[in-house]
Parts: sequence; C-alpha cells; structure tokens
Amino acid sequence: MIAYVTVGADDIARAKRFYTAFLPALGYTLEEGAEGLSFTLPVAPGKTPVHPDFYVKPPFDGHPASAGNGAMVAFEARSQAQVHDLHAAALAAGGTDEGQPGFRASYGAHFYVSYLRDPQGNKIALFSSNPDEPGRDG
Repeated sequence: MIAYVTVGADDIARAKRFYTAFLPALGYTLEEGAEGLSFTLPVAPGKTPVHPDFYVKPPFDGHPASAGNGAMVAFEARSQAQVHDLHAAALAAGGTDEGQPGFRASYGAHFYVSYLRDPQGNKIALFSSNPDEPGRDG
C-alpha cells in the first residue's frame, strides 16, 4: 500500500493556491507547517488509512525542486463533471493544461481524465471511472 506521495515545490504559497483549488473538493484537509503542506483524507478512529496522504514540501537537500520526467500523481474524482470543474479550478489557480478533460482512446471506455502541471511543473491527473456515467462509446 502506498502510504504517502510527496512532490517538491520552491514556492509553497503558489503550490497552496493550486492544490487547494481542487483537493478539498475531493475530501482532503490541509495542515500547514514550516515543512510545507500536508493533505490528508479523514480516517475513522481505529482504522488504517486506505488512500495515501499527499505532501508538498521544499526539497530536504536544499536544492531547487524539479518535476520528475514520467512521474505523475492521479486523484480520483466522483464524476466526469467534477473532473471538468476541478481541472478548470486548478488552471485558474496557476496550473497549466496538459490535456483537457475527456476520454482517451488508449484507456477504458469509462476512464474520463484531465492532465495538469502544478506551478512547479509536477504532472497531475484528475480522473473518474464511474460506470454509472456515459462511456466513451455511448
């Protein structure tokens, strides 16, 4: 099980603006500290987290943050409409478009996805694969 995912950021304020544009809508809460941003999902008392935490931090080695080539973090939305809305919110909050919301021929018929870059250049996907919504072929 993946326990957490961390991306680097040199400008935490810009990163906060970007990530708070969509992560709270997916159920994440934010804790801020001197070490950066910690986004977590609620966990019932006595239960183990099912989904990983997401952290945005300056690199510990003191060097500038950089985006990984081929690295991407994907967040699951509840619906195709939410993917569309959160993609737009993330763009308005300083992200850049890497792929408008929609179906992709190389994925399943219900996999609706959009791609973004955060202000540091980290690649982010927002997706829904809700089988109760119309698929690519219908």
